[in-house]
Amino acid sequence: MTRAASSDGLTKFQRYRQARIRRGMRLLRVWVLDPKSPEFQAAAARQSSVLRGVPEDAEALGFIGAAADWPDA
Repeated sequence: MTRAASSDGLTKFQRYRQARIRRGMRLLRVWVLDPKSPEFQAAAARQSSVLRGVPEDAEALGFIGAAADWPDA
């Protein structure tokens, strides 16, 4: 059962989406590999072992860390 729309005629989710759009965000839906699958886990383990100790590894991890700390606009 869905909730009734508020006085502006929008649902809570519609208002949430509009607020995000006003902040310059865009909804993006993508299909990704299942990280629980054995194939994914094996590939991730193999790739991480190849990168371990490589100088670019520290640079990439620094970039990922900085991106994770990106402020919620």
